[in-house]
Amino acid sequence: MELPPGPLQFKSRHGPAPLTKEEQAVLVAAGAGVSGWNFGIPYSPATEGRISTYTLRYTGRTFPTGAGIGTPELIYTDDDGVYMTRLRDTEPEEIRPVTDAGGLDGAVTSVQRGVVKIKDGRLTVPREPPHTSEHNIWNANVPGSTLFMPVVDLGEYFLALLSTRIQNRVVVYDDRAGRLAGDLEPFVRSGLLDGDKRVSLSQVEQSALAGNAASLGIMGHNLVLTMQAMGLGGWMYSGISSLSLMGAFQERGIPGLGFRFQRDARWPVPNPIGLDGVYESVCPPYQPDLRTAARLLAERKFGSGGAYDPGSEGPFLRTDDVMSSAEPYSDEMVECSGEVAQYIYDTYGKFPGSIPTMFMQIIVQAQHIDTEFYDKYFKAGAYLETHADHMRLWHDVP
Repeated sequence: MELPPGPLQFKSRHGPAPLTKEEQAVLVAAGAGVSGWNFGIPYSPATEGRISTYTLRYTGRTFPTGAGIGTPELIYTDDDGVYMTRLRDTEPEEIRPVTDAGGLDGAVTSVQRGVVKIKDGRLTVPREPPHTSEHNIWNANVPGSTLFMPVVDLGEYFLALLSTRIQNRVVVYDDRAGRLAGDLEPFVRSGLLDGDKRVSLSQVEQSALAGNAASLGIMGHNLVLTMQAMGLGGWMYSGISSLSLMGAFQERGIPGLGFRFQRDARWPVPNPIGLDGVYESVCPPYQPDLRTAARLLAERKFGSGGAYDPGSEGPFLRTDDVMSSAEPYSDEMVECSGEVAQYIYDTYGKFPGSIPTMFMQIIVQAQHIDTEFYDKYFKAGAYLETHADHMRLWHDVP
């Protein structure tokens, strides 16, 4: 790297030193790895006397996820390519696999099995606004660095979240349009929903966005803490446009990651819905409609191999006894979930209606640091002993 003229002008005399695959794997394991089994939601009034069925995945991750829905993954790029974790549906082998250094080795190996390469060469976007912030042009995503991009499927998350609201007999009210979110009166008359229990659609959508933004931020924080422990440099930031990274400007010759986008004159920005064949949400064209998506979500929970299949693995001493207590969604509840979801899609042209289907914002960059820069300009203690010793301990370089 090179800082331009000014009080901290500096040009490293060392060439780029990319992270090794082992260094990257440790970071991926810390940021987005599988931590064992999560314990789900043990109780909810809607399932009195039975196990709560909020949780979509019992796979534990190194970051929290609302109700155990667990849709985030991690994309990263280096000089050789672009990679993505596919760990959200991994079944852990132990309740807590990492207890010491030997366990960490196993976690790293597990991560390496759960990463797929999706492109050759470094992912790049123009080093100019609006794609890269002015103050990051000199240092963002440079050769030798590894750029980590946490991403979440808000479409699947929101559909699962809606089911928990409906399970508690809550009526979703579209406060933007001033009406119920779908033809919900039949479900009120049947008693599935309680007409006196209402929640605004915008509130549920903002809750989904805020909760998952926190999950992605915690993934980034895990990465930064682990970088410090390893003696790597880098930082967490948002100085590269997520739309540019995901591929919103493909028609301008900026392919990005190649996400599929939908556009509508009502939206201020295009909406990313998935990475074909790799990371797809629940809306068309990946599913025929949202009613179908609601049925598939129920099958994912209660069908063969699902979260509540008594024959599946899990964290409990007697998993079959616990899971066999789960009450599958009724046909009426699945129909109601599909009604609300399809209403949102039909009304606003996307799902969810006011937030992105796929969301990426915080990014983390990791790299080897040049301690000579800090020795020249900063007081003692500007970097840790782990940084001073990194090349010797990790690369056998004096």
